Amino acid sequence: MDLKLLLTVFSTVFIAELGDKTQFATLLYAAGPINNKLTVFIGSALALVLASGIAVLVGTFFTQHINSKYLSWIAGLAFIGVGIWAIAKA
Repeated sequence: MDLKLLLTVFSTVFIAELGDKTQFATLLYAAGPINNKLTVFIGSALALVLASGIAVLVGTFFTQHINSKYLSWIAGLAFIGVGIWAIAKA
């Protein structure tokens, strides 16, 4: 296992998920007084695992059809675009 890649992916996804609508939805479910917190955690964690699995499958498909250099450029531009959008909405 590539530890550097693991830490890069973890930190990128962790930072991207902080304060997003997924975290707020989980927070709202956990805030429900009758909702079991472990059930909320497991449901939220499984959803993120499934979404990440889909992203890996789609990414694998793209790498078979698009040069990885272009994918890096597209991903970088997408992150910049999201950053600009977030700043503009603030």
